[in-house]
Amino acid sequence: MFWKRWFKQNADEQSVHDLYAAAVAQARQPGFYRDFAVPDTLDGRFDMIVLHVFLLVNRLSGKGEAAARQAQALFDLLFADMDQSLREMGVGDLSVGKKIKTMAAAFYGRSAAYRDALKSGDEDALRAALSRNVFPEGGANERQLGALAAYVRRVYEELEAQPIDALMAGTADFGAAPALTDTGSETAKETL
Repeated sequence: MFWKRWFKQNADEQSVHDLYAAAVAQARQPGFYRDFAVPDTLDGRFDMIVLHVFLLVNRLSGKGEAAARQAQALFDLLFADMDQSLREMGVGDLSVGKKIKTMAAAFYGRSAAYRDALKSGDEDALRAALSRNVFPEGGANERQLGALAAYVRRVYEELEAQPIDALMAGTADFGAAPALTDTGSETAKETL
């Protein structure tokens, strides 16, 4: 696998990297941490990446064999990146596999909770899933939790409207990054 870094990636590999880069870039938007009280920690950032990768994987699911391969490749890339990050942080080789296994289980659990809540339209279930996973120690007030749930719902619906061909080509539009206005109303505005 190492030699692949020295040669040009094929179009499928590049599109997966582009999707993952879009998910990570959106997950790093300051509004999540500044306005919505997502913990600006390793766990908080992991949860935001998982949330955005989930939204992409969910959109690709059930859309044919090529989309299923793309979804699997995106999942694999997420955990290859997590593996590399853990090693760069100095986690020992013997511990990395165990930590990745725990992270993968977390991804599956969060995905099931988010998918069920989004497909059923149960906003209380979505808020509960976000509260339990993104804010396990509290920290977000009802307004922040509601705004994050509204953001997730909006992105879910907007991704559903995006053509699968665009996602297969590596283009994902998450829309405006979230932010809360000073007046207390929830809005989404673009942050550059």
